[in-house]
Amino acid sequence: MFTTTSFASILPEILILTIGLLVLICEPFWKGEQKRNAGWLTAGGLLLAMIVSLLFGRPGQPTETLGGMIRFDGLGFFLKMLFMFAAAATALLLMDHDKAGKRGEAYLLLLASLIGMNLMSSSADLVMLYLSIETASIPLYILSGFLVDDDRSTEAGFKYFLYGTLASTIMLYGFSLLFGFTGSTDLYAIAAALTSGAISPLLAFGVAGLVTVGLGFKVSIVPFHFWAPDVYEGAPTPVAGFLSTASKAAGFAVILRLFFVVFPAFSASWTMLFAILAAVSMTVGNLLALPQTNIKRLLAYSSISHAGYAMIGVVAFNQLGAASVVFYLAAYIATNLLAFGLVMAFSRIAGLEDIRDYAGLSRRNPLMGLMMLSAFLSLAGMPPFGGFVAKVFVFAAGIQANYVWLVVVGIINSIIGVYYYLNVLKFVYLYRLPGEDETNHPIPLTRPYKIALVALVLGVIALGTVFAPFYNWSDIGALNLF
Repeated sequence: MFTTTSFASILPEILILTIGLLVLICEPFWKGEQKRNAGWLTAGGLLLAMIVSLLFGRPGQPTETLGGMIRFDGLGFFLKMLFMFAAAATALLLMDHDKAGKRGEAYLLLLASLIGMNLMSSSADLVMLYLSIETASIPLYILSGFLVDDDRSTEAGFKYFLYGTLASTIMLYGFSLLFGFTGSTDLYAIAAALTSGAISPLLAFGVAGLVTVGLGFKVSIVPFHFWAPDVYEGAPTPVAGFLSTASKAAGFAVILRLFFVVFPAFSASWTMLFAILAAVSMTVGNLLALPQTNIKRLLAYSSISHAGYAMIGVVAFNQLGAASVVFYLAAYIATNLLAFGLVMAFSRIAGLEDIRDYAGLSRRNPLMGLMMLSAFLSLAGMPPFGGFVAKVFVFAAGIQANYVWLVVVGIINSIIGVYYYLNVLKFVYLYRLPGEDETNHPIPLTRPYKIALVALVLGVIALGTVFAPFYNWSDIGALNLF
């Protein structure tokens, strides 16, 4: 029976679908520059959808709806708000993209992927989970290769599709084994069967390994990271930002759901596996970021290292660990979207992506210089920005779970990361354009960029200073896993 609770559990998705229909109906009637209005409609519609969802769609006690396919709880709801915020910012950043900003299908694909991510965060059934993962992934494959006249974009889309399909196939095989061994696709029924000893520890670890391949690809941890640099570099910059933030966060949402709910009886095995993957991801990501000269590739390797930091909270396997992961995702979404937004704003005018090309940016646009300072110091884990508080929480969770060695590895890698983040800021603030001619080469910001970037900066600062409310929401969501 379809009840008010069932309706509330999918209210954000209904609103997103409505926005998509409006874009589909209105876009053919807009001509020329008016087609940019699809971005305003998408971003404004998502902001309104967030408000409506907060007013009428907030969950009470965790409950399963729609025949057990959806888990309606605080964790899923908070993550949905994060994904919708990220999509709204991405829509604003897309508006002034030369080739994608005036094409309504780009916004439709963004909304379709957003629906999949929302469902990923609240799926309570293997069938729904797999369908939601594919719903989120397929539009992103298309968006990555959206610029058909650009060889790099075509290559990015093709690589992402091939690797994503392979990883998804392996994960689906793991799901099929879970169903075969337990006779159910419901996550909580599977958890009960595993806890009762229906599967031997060796088989359960093997199934967990197959699932890890697919989810490791989604969050780009080593050794499933090799697609990220090429795809981030070739994809349209706003799409790369969305891939590195919302898509990664959705992958972590599934990791939390699956491993905290389904595999708690075998936590001793998979936590050690994840600890090794976290340590290797942090180290490889940071070391490979050091020699990068292209800023999008640098951010790609940086995102790999940040997946390793967030994984520390998963390894901790306690309430603080789950809450720290959710908070880390919030800080990372705001910070990395800000970084990619600034890269997009700069390359739109300068047409360049090399780090050295950012010389004199603080004089060409002082506001952009300050925003870049906020983004890269937050990525480096410096106070008073959100990245600092997020790292403190995941490190605290690791220490609480007696993974001191992993926290030490994380701290050492954070120090390594400071070097290449400050290296970018060195060009922004200390270097000058040839001939010191910055005043004749300004980098103006359009209105959509100003709105998106200012909102993201405020988010980064708020998460680092007034972080208590955001952490409380994360903690409430984490409670739903235990």
